[in-house]
Amino acid sequence: MTRRPLVLPVLLTGCLLGTACGAEVPARTQHGPPPVTVENCGERITYPLPERAVAYDMSATEKMFALGLADRMRGIVMPSTADPAVERSPYLEDYRSVETLSTDVLGFETVVDAEADFVLAGWNSGFSEDRGITPERLSEVGIRSYQFTESCFDYGDDPVRVPPLEALYTDLRQLGRIFHVEQRADRLIADLKDRAAALRQQRPEGERARVFLYDSGTDQPFTSGGQAAPEAIISLAGGRNIMGDLDQRWTTVGWESVVEARPEVITVVDYGDQPVEDKIEFLKSFPPLTDTPAVRQDRFHVLDYGQAVSAPGNIDAAEELADYLRSIGR
Repeated sequence: MTRRPLVLPVLLTGCLLGTACGAEVPARTQHGPPPVTVENCGERITYPLPERAVAYDMSATEKMFALGLADRMRGIVMPSTADPAVERSPYLEDYRSVETLSTDVLGFETVVDAEADFVLAGWNSGFSEDRGITPERLSEVGIRSYQFTESCFDYGDDPVRVPPLEALYTDLRQLGRIFHVEQRADRLIADLKDRAAALRQQRPEGERARVFLYDSGTDQPFTSGGQAAPEAIISLAGGRNIMGDLDQRWTTVGWESVVEARPEVITVVDYGDQPVEDKIEFLKSFPPLTDTPAVRQDRFHVLDYGQAVSAPGNIDAAEELADYLRSIGR
């Protein structure tokens, strides 16, 4: 995909072809703090203070909640598969205070009908050329957008590469600027960095425990490579992601490569696709994995979906995995 400069008109002045007539984006206020300009996925974008923000999925939504921005949100789009993770979230009260606009994937009409002025989502998870909701198309109707930085790896012809934790800090810092809560963002980032530093100091010396991240899949497992949050979670906890050498965010692999890596621990992502107990039972009974150390020694760790995506909960996840690894002597 070739990037195009973002042209951001202030008002929607007419009906767009292919969209519903009468859907209008409210005019930006002439008062309040001045706009700020930040770099997002290699493009410099200027943002007036958002007043009707929409966030997609838990990664975007929990970044907003962690910054205390629930009252600045028009709503969220949250696939129903995330419902169990939402119910376990420390931000449950914030979730309940913000309208859920859709329990499906992010859609252009949903955002326009909500009269949003800002959309926060990831590339190829929320924003999608195939589904017709891109930053370029939103800009045509006066809606600014921000793609969370981890997903910039998948965006455009010259992807932006940022280590997963730095990507999280970048988003929090830049959202703090966009919403003019810089001090709040700085305090949150400082706390996360302090906790990450403590985890690094506690990592045992010597060979790290080999950890396999299992999301889903039977014919081929869906897992995380070196460009997504689980890589940082596993590393901070003192383990080694056996798929960390893959230059991917989330991807499918062959079972042969999993077996050859002989994982000592399998970390299973828990969300609403199926009960996590069923996933673990499948892994235990799957013949190719029978002789791996993780299955032989019944070493399964559960990773909550809300902590597996790029979000402040990544540090909580790393602390929990570190405790588990120490509990098994690793």
